[in-house]
Amino acid sequence: MSYRMKIYLGISICLTGLILSFSAGCNEQQQVQKAIDLYLDGVMLKELGENEMAAQKLNSAVVLDQRLPMAYSMLGDIYQEQKDYQKSAASYEKATELDPRSFEDYFNLGKVYQIMKKLSLAVKAYSRACELKPDHLEAHIYTAKSYFEIGDYNSAIAAASRAERIDPDVGEIQTMLGKMYESQKNYDQAIRSYKRALEINSNDAGIMTSLAVVYLNTNRNEPAKELFILATQTQPDNSTAYRYLGYCYLQLDEMNKAIESYIKAIEINDNDWEAHRGLGVAYLMKVIDETNEDEQLKTELRTKAVRHWRKSLDLKPTQSHRERLLKYIKMYSK
Repeated sequence: MSYRMKIYLGISICLTGLILSFSAGCNEQQQVQKAIDLYLDGVMLKELGENEMAAQKLNSAVVLDQRLPMAYSMLGDIYQEQKDYQKSAASYEKATELDPRSFEDYFNLGKVYQIMKKLSLAVKAYSRACELKPDHLEAHIYTAKSYFEIGDYNSAIAAASRAERIDPDVGEIQTMLGKMYESQKNYDQAIRSYKRALEINSNDAGIMTSLAVVYLNTNRNEPAKELFILATQTQPDNSTAYRYLGYCYLQLDEMNKAIESYIKAIEINDNDWEAHRGLGVAYLMKVIDETNEDEQLKTELRTKAVRHWRKSLDLKPTQSHRERLLKYIKMYSK
């Protein structure tokens, strides 16, 4: 018997006595006792991995007696495992109504609402979980993530900062703070958070890429380039890092290296519409290079540019540069 099951059974015994003591009449006591028995059967069946049968027992239990928060809680767990999130949320909601001090039920309710993309409800549930356990790291992290998804960056930063105070050495928190500050265009703070994240996880190519993108946004192209190169060395299949490296080389007027980087990004992910668009731009820059007097080469480069712009538009027809690309395609297809 698992430790969790022992806890359930211990509490159930106490619960049985408590409910029976407040029940009036022999018939009601028998009904309550039957509900408790069904609940215990449900616990046993869930422990054995028989979730369907367990759910049946638990639902029968709450029909007989709706004052069993642990039955609703377990139903929430079962439905969450079965990915029936609507029923899971309803079960956890009922559990929290019956036991407003149940951290686990509020926390799980938040997770289910987050999966369902009902983020305002997720925030509400997570916030209550944080009130019940102010030092629970995950609760603050998930609260911050939910606020961030809503677009409430100030509340997201406040929640992430509370998580940071609980444990300042968690790379996920520092990365999350970096993204939040970046979304607010608070680039100095974003850089500090990403740097701290890299101190914790020095080989994380994703963090390197995120920090390098902030450097690009603040026109610090050389340190951005070095980080993108390091990211591609650390994670050779990181198409995003190669794509940004291509853009970085464009900014540094190193067209051959830009073309190489974009081609590598496309080799890894041929559906990267931004890489196709960037490669087309790099080819165009080679066409208009005053030192390039090879007309045959220019024709080949124009053909390549148009091909990649068309591919970019096929992959992302609604991109913001659509009209400009169509103009270039028409111009250089002649």
